[in-house]
Amino acid sequence: MRRVLALATVLLCCGAGAAGAHTPPFRGTVSPLPASLRATMTGRSWHAGCPVGLDDLRLVRARYRGFDGRVHMGRLVVNRDVARSVVGVLRRLYAARFPIRRMVPVDAYGASDFRSIEADNTSAFNCRYVDGTTRWSEHAYGRAIDLNPIENPYVTAAGTTSHTASRRYLRRSAYRRGMAVEGGVVVRAFDAAGFGWGGRWSGDRDYQHFSASGR
Repeated sequence: MRRVLALATVLLCCGAGAAGAHTPPFRGTVSPLPASLRATMTGRSWHAGCPVGLDDLRLVRARYRGFDGRVHMGRLVVNRDVARSVVGVLRRLYAARFPIRRMVPVDAYGASDFRSIEADNTSAFNCRYVDGTTRWSEHAYGRAIDLNPIENPYVTAAGTTSHTASRRYLRRSAYRRGMAVEGGVVVRAFDAAGFGWGGRWSGDRDYQHFSASGR
């Protein structure tokens, strides 16, 4: 009987097994790319001729809050010179309970930017050109992140998007979960890390896009 009472005391004290159980603290780590990830990336998101080598990149693993209300562990591949700053941004988003749909390297979608966006995947490194040009994207350097791309679409100057699910987010005045907005926690977190936001561009606007260069 005493053991039962003691167990009940632990459950009440710590919230174990109950609704609203204790949320684990933020955890974020930075490490060199493991061999398995290098193999997966080669010929997909990274290839010979890219402006950075695999040794220039780092794997960020971090806890994030999902739209389902649960805590998940996500992964981003970024340049080593911004890795710690990215962890700081994710820490602030976690503390603010900002939801992220999913966060895995773009190789899960065959390095297709379009497919990754359709999955509402938050991603970073992808050795590709800026659409319609032969100029390297900031993603090709690992210094840009696309966050919740369905809720934060690329919008042309004409006010259109290539993704059907994003159409309801073309009007930015009514805030909905997962959106990056001026003065909101996402933009403030990236501002603090020295990243520019595509939502401030003139003409075409890229609300999902944050980069160390501002481009």
